[in-house]
Parts: sequence; structure tokens; C-alpha cells
Amino acid sequence: QVQLVESGGGSVQAGGSLRLSCVASVGIAGTMGWFRQPPGKGREGVAAITTSGGSTAYADSVKGRFTISQDHAKRTVYLQMDSLKPEDTAMYYCAPKYSAGIWSISGLYNYWGQGTQVTVSS
Repeated sequence: QVQLVESGGGSVQAGGSLRLSCVASVGIAGTMGWFRQPPGKGREGVAAITTSGGSTAYADSVKGRFTISQDHAKRTVYLQMDSLKPEDTAMYYCAPKYSAGIWSISGLYNYWGQGTQVTVSS
């Protein structure tokens, strides 16, 4: 079973930046995704990266502002978040996906971490 630990969340003002980290207990062969869940809403895909080829995908709402990257040696996936907006406020989670399918479908992912809270004030 894979264990994931997210960190890097916090409270920032609109326009600020944060970098989230997700450390996996083992190397992942597949896709690593970042998801978020705003208060009272469902979980939505933010970004994903294939662990072998490094191909990336982003939700339209974060394109141009967020960047996903990885460090294989550290078994870590990062989410650099710039130009943050109040609507980015959510609990952020990472998870691996081993199967084919659309990257933004949360049901295809396994072994969710505990999440890290991001709060953006206006």
C-alpha cells in the first residue's frame, strides 16, 4: 500500500504563491494527480503528471498559474501555485493512478493522502 504525505499548504493573500509537495512511500509507475476539494463541494482535478514521460495536464481554471513537477529521486511531486485566487481555497490532495483513463476522474486514483489546506484571502 502506498502512503502519501502532502505538505506546503497555508494562508496567503490573493496574488500570492505556494508550493505543495507530495512524498510517496514508494516509487510510482503511472500518473500522479493533484486534486482539491473546496468547502461543501466535490473533489476536482487540478493537475496531473505521468511519472515516466513527464507529460502534464491541467484544469482550465489553473492553466498558466499552476505548475506540476516531480523529483524521482525524492519520490516527490510538486504543485507550484502562483497568482492564487480566493476560489483556489480548498483542501489539496495527491494520489497515484495506475490505470488508463481521463486524468481528472478521482475515482481512478488510489491511496489518497491526508491533504493540505490552502486558504487564499482577498
